[in-house]
Amino acid sequence: MDHVELFLLATGALAVTAVCRRWGLPVPLVLVAVGLLVSFVPGVPRYEVDPELLLEFVLPPLLYSSALSSSYQDFRASLRPIARLGVLLVLVSAVAVAVVAWLLVPDLPFAAALVLGAVVAPPDAVAAAAVGRRLGLPRRVMTLLSGESLINDATSLTLYKVALAGVATGAWSLGAGLRTFGLAVVVGVGLGFVVGVVVHRVRLRLDDAVVASAVGLLTPFAAFWAAEAVQGSGVLAVVTAGLYLGHTSLETGYSTRLYQGPLWSTVDLLLEGFTFALIGIQLQWVLADVRESGAGLAASLGVALAVLATAVLVRPLYLFATAPLRARASTGPPGWGSVVRDTTVLSWAGMRGVVTLAAAAAIPATTGGEDFPARSVLQFTAYVVAIGTLLLQGTTLPWVIRRMGVGSDDDEIRDARQEAQVRILLGRAAADVVHAREERWARDIGPEAAGKAVRGITSALSRAEEAAAVVLDPSRAGDDPAHPSPERGRRLQELRREMVATQRDVLRRQRDAGELDETVMRRVLRELDLEDEAVASSWLTSRRRTRRAEPDAGERVGSEPGGSEPGQGQSDPGEPGQGEPAQGEPAQGEPEGGRQEPDAGERGAAADGGRG
Repeated sequence: MDHVELFLLATGALAVTAVCRRWGLPVPLVLVAVGLLVSFVPGVPRYEVDPELLLEFVLPPLLYSSALSSSYQDFRASLRPIARLGVLLVLVSAVAVAVVAWLLVPDLPFAAALVLGAVVAPPDAVAAAAVGRRLGLPRRVMTLLSGESLINDATSLTLYKVALAGVATGAWSLGAGLRTFGLAVVVGVGLGFVVGVVVHRVRLRLDDAVVASAVGLLTPFAAFWAAEAVQGSGVLAVVTAGLYLGHTSLETGYSTRLYQGPLWSTVDLLLEGFTFALIGIQLQWVLADVRESGAGLAASLGVALAVLATAVLVRPLYLFATAPLRARASTGPPGWGSVVRDTTVLSWAGMRGVVTLAAAAAIPATTGGEDFPARSVLQFTAYVVAIGTLLLQGTTLPWVIRRMGVGSDDDEIRDARQEAQVRILLGRAAADVVHAREERWARDIGPEAAGKAVRGITSALSRAEEAAAVVLDPSRAGDDPAHPSPERGRRLQELRREMVATQRDVLRRQRDAGELDETVMRRVLRELDLEDEAVASSWLTSRRRTRRAEPDAGERVGSEPGGSEPGQGQSDPGEPGQGEPAQGEPAQGEPEGGRQEPDAGERGAAADGGRG
């Protein structure tokens, strides 16, 4: 495959992705559809990508990024239902597909049929998660979808290896398969944890965010290859390392979080776009392989459609059969109605993706010195399942979600109350820091001036955090008319945006006039950009953000998957007389650290502005 052709495919995928994000369209589905159309354009080359490239260079960073942005607490709390989806459902689906293929394809050994089952068994949550975020699926459902996608690849790839060994030897042992699976799990999880601990300690000792981010880019490959080298599951190693590093990201420096958030969002966008475009554009050549094999296109299509129907139907049958187990452990709303609605949505979120594509392409041409049985038919079937589930389930999943009435309103209310409470605690903690300095300040500027400074700063902190808490949770307002309303807060937010835009214009004019050096301009511009990001991440918009068909918080600059959003802490008030923020006066921070979120003075201004 020519490098220029790969570049053109990636560039085309990026262009389609940009259009989809602009108009709120489902990116994976549109990419597959466009790829299908382009594949039949005369002159389009055959894209033969080494499957090892997809498994070893595309899959690890995608899994790692997903694990970073996943909640370890939610994952641990839902581990049993996630395991039933990511392990047991994969095995059930693989066996069911294998039986159907074994019955329909003449002279197909069951081990070869099981290879197909392992290839098409694991769903890819990328498309489902994108739809779920846009339509506001509750966190309990999103946790199951994302958790399933983190471990089902490990199950399917391990079963894939066992089945390939069975085809090569002509014998298959359940005991040997279980030992292989057990070794893969133990070694993969263990090595992933070790890699996570080592990387975490390294990044704690780095004061360079660029270097720390580069270490993060190498981490998924180190975990994957280390585990695979010793017969472990590279997928589980990557997931374990990602979950650990995401959970401990709060201990790292703010600049590392600011760098890594947009970095991983960009990596995800490029790799996912390339993969889904590749799925669509390869179908024509898979059809050509079937014709050349002599298997017959009509017969192969019949097998593929039967396997597609099996893959689609097994999931709801399994999920509804195990629904009582999930209902007993559910943290969602009580009652069978909620369980049935959630189960219906989960049942229809079974779109296949990158692992199915890579594993199908990796089926060897020969094994044990002989041609692999019905290889072209199995590959064609896998592509039909991948494309069929993406187009069938992906296009209708939004309707299913709306029809079931599954939403995240309860999550938003609970999140707002929790954030309101923690902001009050943050304000008190910041006030404690100021009080602790009063004695030292008294020695420098006198007790009266020190007391006045402390009272002014702590009053601004208290008003600011209480104002934020009331906007998030109006039940805290009581009858106090001094509290700001969300509408007044949004007006203040619009004013801040206009102020930053005007300041940028001043920078541009000064630079164009030759009165401002580019280096100075970039330093000040970074501060203004962080101010703008603080407005975008403000608590004033937190109640509306989850409903927008835009990139979520983890995809905007300044937010790292698995970590805190910028500015969760308070700026150092400094020494009296050394530029400490007075009541209603914004503090100007350093180029890297300041202006991550509305600071005490600005939130005080929000409170004061609300009174007007």
